Amino acid sequence: MRDHGLVIQNVEHDSIAGELGVEPGDSLLQVNGKPVLDILDYRYLTAEENLEILLQKENGEQWLLDIEKDLDEPMGIAFIEGGWGNTRSCGNNCIFCFVDQMPHQMRPSLYVKDDDYRLSFAQGNFITLTNTGPSELERIARLRLSPLYISVHTTDPRLRQQMMRHRRAGEIMSQLTFLADKSIEMHTQAVLCPGINDGEQLNRTIEDLGGLWPAVRSLAVVPVGLTAWRQGLYELRPYNRDRAGAVIDQVQSWQKTFNSKNDYPFVFASDEFYLISGQPIPEAGRYGGFPQTENGVGLVRLFMDEWETASRSLPGQIEKPLRGSVATGTLAGPVLRPIVETINRVKGVQLTLHVLENEFFGKTVNVAGLLTGRDLQSGLSGRDLGEVLFIPEVMLRRDDDVFLDDMTVAELGSSLGVVVTVVDGPKDLVQYIRTEF
Repeated sequence: MRDHGLVIQNVEHDSIAGELGVEPGDSLLQVNGKPVLDILDYRYLTAEENLEILLQKENGEQWLLDIEKDLDEPMGIAFIEGGWGNTRSCGNNCIFCFVDQMPHQMRPSLYVKDDDYRLSFAQGNFITLTNTGPSELERIARLRLSPLYISVHTTDPRLRQQMMRHRRAGEIMSQLTFLADKSIEMHTQAVLCPGINDGEQLNRTIEDLGGLWPAVRSLAVVPVGLTAWRQGLYELRPYNRDRAGAVIDQVQSWQKTFNSKNDYPFVFASDEFYLISGQPIPEAGRYGGFPQTENGVGLVRLFMDEWETASRSLPGQIEKPLRGSVATGTLAGPVLRPIVETINRVKGVQLTLHVLENEFFGKTVNVAGLLTGRDLQSGLSGRDLGEVLFIPEVMLRRDDDVFLDDMTVAELGSSLGVVVTVVDGPKDLVQYIRTEF
C-alpha cells in the first residue's frame, strides 16, 4: 500500500534525481524528516543544500537518499498533477454565486468551485477562507504564501454568514487579522449586491479592511453578475445607473481619505460601475499601480491609454481596401465606438462595430468576455461583415481558440463565412491594419 506523498511523473536524465535512480511512479514522502503534502512543501523544504529524502518505490520499498547540492540547484523531477493533489472545493452557497447561474451541459471545468488557498497564492484565485482552519492559516504564515486574494464581500459577521450561507463565514476579520500580523499581503474583493452589502455596509467593509493596511493592499468592489438562469435562486437585482454612480461616489470619497492617510487609494470600483453609471474612467494615476486588473479594475483605462499610443501610428491611407467588422458586448460598446470611428478615417478602411447582447447567459450579462460563439453566430448571421471579423481575446479560453460554449474560432468563421481574427487590444488592431493592408 502506497503511503501519502507526491507521485513523480518525470525525471530528468542528467539530474540529481536521475543519477540517484529516482523513477516515474516513485513517491516522495519526506524531506529532512518532514512530510511533503504538496508542491509548496516540496519547494519550501528542498531550498536547502543538505537534504535527506524519504522515497517510496512502486513495490513499497522505501529509500532514504542523502543529497548535497547547491542552494538553487533543482532536483530534476516533476510530479503528477503538478504536485497540487486534490483541489480544495468551495463549501459556500453564496446568494450571488455565478456558477449556480450557468446553464447545463457546458464543459465540466466551468462548474468547478475551487476555494484553495494554495491556488490563491500560485494563480491569483480569489478564496473565501471559510474552509481554512487554524492549521492552514499557520501553514500559510510558515510558508510565506503571499500575496493572497480573498473574497470578503462584507466584514459584518452576521451578514457574511447570510450572504455566503456558511457557519464559519463570520470569522473573516479574525482570519485576516491573523494573516496581517504574520505580514502576509492580501488583495481583497467585495461583490456588491444592491441593498444588501453596499451603502453603510460597504462603508464598514472599507473601513475594516483599510484598518489592516498595509497587509491588506487593496479592495476591489465589483457589481453582482446576474444571468437569465436564476430560477429558484435568491432574488437579486442588477445595478442601475444611479446606484452605480452612488457606489463610485462612495469609493472616490474613501480614496481621498486613504490617499491623505497612506498616500495610496486602497479601494477601487470596477470598470463596470463606471460604464453603467456613464461616469468618466479615472486617469491611470488613480489606480495605484493596477493591482486588480484580473478583477476588471482599470482594464478600460489601460485599453484607452493603449489606444492613445497605438492611434499615433495609424496610416493616412492603406493600399489595399479593408472592409471588416468588430464585435463586442453592450458594456464596451461606448468605449469602442469612437475608436472604430477614428480608424474609419484612414482612407481605404471601413469597419462596422457590432454591439451584441448576450442571449446565452441573458441580456443582463453585458461584458464581452462572456459572449459565446453562439451569441456571435446568431447576432452576426446574415450581416455584411466584410472580409474579416475582429473579436477580443477575452472572449476565448486562455491560451486557446475556444469560446465558453466550446465553439471554436474556426467554426464561427466557417458558419459566418468570414475570417475571424483575434486581437488583444487596440495595438493589435492597428498593427493588423498597418501590416496586412
